[in-house]
Amino acid sequence: MNAQTPPPGRELMARGAETLSRFVEQANAMGEVARKQMAAMAPALGPPRVMDGAGPTGSAFFGRSPFALMADAMAYAVDASQRSVLFWDTMRQAGNAFTEHEKAGCPPVLVFDWDMVVDGRHLPRRCNYALVRIKPPEGFKPTDPAMRPFVIIDPRAGHGAGIGGFKSDSQVGVALRRGHPVYFVIFFRDPEPGQTILDITEAEAIFLRKIHELHPEAQRPVVIGNCQGGWAVMMLGASEPELTGPLVLNGAPLSYWAGEKGRNPMRYTGGLAGGSWPAALLADLGNGTFDGANLVANFESLSPGNTKFRKYYNLYEKVDTEAERFLEFERWWGGYFLMTRDEIRWIVENLFIGDKFARGEISAGKGASFNMRSVKSPIVVFASAGDNITPPGQALRWIADVYRDEQEIKTLGQTIIYLVHDEIGHLGIFVSGKVANKEHTEIANTLDLIESVAPGLYELRITGTAGSGLNTGYQVELVEKTVADIRAVSGDAENEAFPAVARISALNQMIYDLFASPIVRQFATEESAELRRQMNPMRARRYMVSDANPMMKPLGAMAEMVRANRQPVAPDNPFVAMERAWADSVERSIDAWRDWRDSLQETAFHAVYGTLSALNVASEVPTLDAAPELAGETPDVRAALDRVAEGGYAEAVVRMMILLAKARGGVRRSRLARSNALLTTEEPFAQMTASARQALIREQTVVVEMAPQEAFDTLAKLLATPTDRRRALATVEDVAGPEEELGEPAQAMLARLRALLLDAA
Repeated sequence: MNAQTPPPGRELMARGAETLSRFVEQANAMGEVARKQMAAMAPALGPPRVMDGAGPTGSAFFGRSPFALMADAMAYAVDASQRSVLFWDTMRQAGNAFTEHEKAGCPPVLVFDWDMVVDGRHLPRRCNYALVRIKPPEGFKPTDPAMRPFVIIDPRAGHGAGIGGFKSDSQVGVALRRGHPVYFVIFFRDPEPGQTILDITEAEAIFLRKIHELHPEAQRPVVIGNCQGGWAVMMLGASEPELTGPLVLNGAPLSYWAGEKGRNPMRYTGGLAGGSWPAALLADLGNGTFDGANLVANFESLSPGNTKFRKYYNLYEKVDTEAERFLEFERWWGGYFLMTRDEIRWIVENLFIGDKFARGEISAGKGASFNMRSVKSPIVVFASAGDNITPPGQALRWIADVYRDEQEIKTLGQTIIYLVHDEIGHLGIFVSGKVANKEHTEIANTLDLIESVAPGLYELRITGTAGSGLNTGYQVELVEKTVADIRAVSGDAENEAFPAVARISALNQMIYDLFASPIVRQFATEESAELRRQMNPMRARRYMVSDANPMMKPLGAMAEMVRANRQPVAPDNPFVAMERAWADSVERSIDAWRDWRDSLQETAFHAVYGTLSALNVASEVPTLDAAPELAGETPDVRAALDRVAEGGYAEAVVRMMILLAKARGGVRRSRLARSNALLTTEEPFAQMTASARQALIREQTVVVEMAPQEAFDTLAKLLATPTDRRRALATVEDVAGPEEELGEPAQAMLARLRALLLDAA
């Protein structure tokens, strides 16, 4: 049989049709961008807010007599003048604190005392990281060395370490109050020569081994990663799964491409800059060192209305009460740290530009790669809808990239819990006292029980009101979710414009490395690099308001005089209302400019890279295979299904509890606490090791997921005697709690279990 050669023009026509189709898709994508932008900007484009009766256009202003207005004006003038002096004195104090912090080498801003445990600067693979142990302050109970340790890894994104513990109500404070040993991974301002991200990962593994040595009787430590620290936590979990207990990721952008059109503009920055080469240029100008102040400037540009105006106006408006909080935060925000050229390039190319972590493309050295599927510890993800630096999509999308569906999560024995706050901003996830006393406290409470949770994907829901002490009044429930739910909040994570960015970035970086970098390095010196760092606007503006500026020195004495003769204005003074209205208008104007800027940048990004993608510039980006074989065909799953009718009382009780939880669609923490008490204090579970109990829960979860009917039908075989059946049923009923609180599906499953076991008895 002879094969026919297609007509010469057919292939050309097919390629033309494919290109045309891609351009149509690009046009539709641009239309969607425009629609989303208009929807996002609608509030800024709306009419100005109308002042109420107390405002300058209300009766409170025009209803006053001229003499009353003159008195109000004089009182306001005195108050405003005094606030100005106190404001600039606070700025002077902040400038002085910055100068002293820089001279001291930018030590950690932890409010707690600590002892050095391991200094990474003395390890075989040297790096500027270190492990310290937090000392409980006066009034805290002593830590129990047998309790599970907590390890906190802060972000190294321009700032220094300590945000997870720079006040009492913090992640450190929550763990200490519960009696847990707490360790903190700090880092020093200056990197060790030639250090890499892999050197840091190796050092952090050494830190965890040291903690195991210090606490041989404790469970594996909880490891908490804040923002970029979340990458470190997941890399540790993937490379050293035997060292880590539960992992907590707070605002960690593991899927940088994910987001929502019309929002989340920071993910476009790398593409608009042409890729990773600007970071390499800045590192070369720094004589091989990248200045973290550049990263902080990028963060500030996301919300200029707040960072350039509102936070300073808040200080001016409430200078009598706000100064201490302002100075406390500035101590961390104003400390700028350095990275090596290799470090910043690794971060930008692998995470910001390449988005390679979730696809398993990041090299771990010696031919291996970091694979999130290798993480065996339970994972808790905390994100916020109000976070414009790490939106929920960037914090959660990796789940949908790594796992095919929620059933695969269960069959692999993984437990993933996520919590999405409604409104808190990025920094609020780490520094807010309210968040520490609610979300972080409830996460810590849940971690005590997490090993009793059946594998699966859950949303952590917190309802109710606060109680007192460790016994909060909040109600906590784990609600089963699907991978489809994760995709729904991830936005356009698969947008084809981003692979085009990766391709263009690699090309631009190659050109820069070949032609520009050698020249820049030739002229860069340590003296010129240090001069550039000191002249950076982020530092210079703080030096200018410190005592290094002779014009600022008199403010100290003036501020003392003002405090001794302070005359605050009455709250209902109409000129105060005018001031606040003016401040609102300024912030709205800046935010409107930001919205237009972001809109233009997003349009430009999709126009440029979407068009390049339509021209097939971007090659297909490989994705991490969900599994080398179907989940139901893995050896562990086949072995579990082969043993579906084997076992005894322990297997039957765990299986029944999983059947009830599956029917209900989740589990309340009160039931989880009763389940944990059963599995740790009653026989035959009490004599099992923690790993044996977890293996039992994983195996029975696989049985229930892959063969639910057979799992139910064979329960009677696992309970050989009527006594065992009645005992198992009573145990499960006790864990389930009041039947009227179960819900109809769980009540129906409980009735089926009773019928099965009591009839068999």
